[in-house]
Amino acid sequence: MAAKVGRIKLGSQGLEVSAQVASLSLTLPTSYGPFTNEILLGKALKGGVREKVELATKFGIRSVDGKWDFCGDPAYVRAACEASLKRLDIDCIDLYYQHRIDTRLPIEVTIGELKKLVEEGKIKYIGLSEASASTIRRAHAVHPITAVQLEWSLWSRDVEEEIIPTCRELGIGIVAYSPLGRGFFSTGPQLVENLSKDDIRKNLPRFQPENLEHNKTIFERVNEMAARKGCTPSQLALAWVHHQGKDVFPIPGTTKIENFNQNVGALSVKLTLEEMAELESFASEDLVKGDRHTFSVSTSWKNSDTPPLSSWKIGELKKLVEEGKIKYIGLSEASASTIRRAHAVHPITAVQLEWSLWSRDVEEEIIPTCRELGIGIVAYSPLGRGFFSSGPKIVENLPNDDFRKYLPRFQTENMEHNKTIFERVNDIATKKGCTPSQLALAWVHHQGKDVCPIPGTTKIENFNENIGALSVKLTPE
Repeated sequence: MAAKVGRIKLGSQGLEVSAQVASLSLTLPTSYGPFTNEILLGKALKGGVREKVELATKFGIRSVDGKWDFCGDPAYVRAACEASLKRLDIDCIDLYYQHRIDTRLPIEVTIGELKKLVEEGKIKYIGLSEASASTIRRAHAVHPITAVQLEWSLWSRDVEEEIIPTCRELGIGIVAYSPLGRGFFSTGPQLVENLSKDDIRKNLPRFQPENLEHNKTIFERVNEMAARKGCTPSQLALAWVHHQGKDVFPIPGTTKIENFNQNVGALSVKLTLEEMAELESFASEDLVKGDRHTFSVSTSWKNSDTPPLSSWKIGELKKLVEEGKIKYIGLSEASASTIRRAHAVHPITAVQLEWSLWSRDVEEEIIPTCRELGIGIVAYSPLGRGFFSSGPKIVENLPNDDFRKYLPRFQTENMEHNKTIFERVNDIATKKGCTPSQLALAWVHHQGKDVCPIPGTTKIENFNENIGALSVKLTPE
């Protein structure tokens, strides 16, 4: 009588062996399958297995019209997370990675949604994959990043210059994928002969005949050293990654239990500093031929920088314009570079800034930028926060809760000096037959037809006095 073997039991054998041999972390992107891997693993995690593993999954890559699309939109992030929880049949994901960075929107927007998922208890930790140093920093500023996944192996070491130091500075764990060079350090050039037709490695530059012929020398040298060390070349290559530090967690992919056991054996391979250096000399950057990937397959960290957060906010305002909820968009106290970036997303109608006789730092960059782009200039506090109305006496009449009492220019030691400015303005105003506030306001009016001053007032007589400033004419002198 034939024995009956359940499908799940057979399919979960590797998981059970893994759980017995070592503490286990499982990573399964939704783009692999897609989705089937999560469904099967969800079933395999039953019966107390879930408590023995740290589970990581990913979001961020989806198929749109037959093409890969990298998405970090908040609505998609939430939907992807909730779908993974359902497929895995669990309440919380231990580590949730953004598989690839969506360069169409600021990283802060994506991480902001992930932060909400952490607060809701749906994920424990946040991870990134193939992110640049600047993207990692910006993401970490929104919510602590627990791990960054990157390709790191003997022949893929470009991450060592910026990304590794950044992760270590911020206390972020480093998850090294493809530590065996996508299988190259297991069997060398022979690997290509055994690849299936749909294996992406067939299209990788390093595995093309002209490059593989050159790169085989690297494998031969690693293999020779492995023979001296009494281990396999894959164990030696994996041991090199392990020796990079306790904050490095390599994840060699494998589908066979014997390969898994061999990978575990790499933990027993000890390397001296001299042996580490010797290994690195075998596969220095100038000795490796061919890029590590094709851009059609994956996006490199080198192309993962995202737009500034300000662009996303303008993008949302642009939608409100298109919906007819607002007509025009304005900025206040924005730098010249911010104005340019915002204007590139949607035309900015006006920029509000402090501009008066004694606040003129905006004239160097911001005013020229606004005029170049055809943006209106709204000058607030054109009377120097009331200073050009009554001079130093203004401080005496301020209520205790008036913030101007705390402004540096209104402090006793500074006001004693600044009163000379008011006195000179007052002298000219007398000659012109107007008040000093009218003269100061007229100066702003004369800056150009694109300038609209907005002096604050709570009294009708002051309002009328401000209107009178329009009659004050000034010569260039």
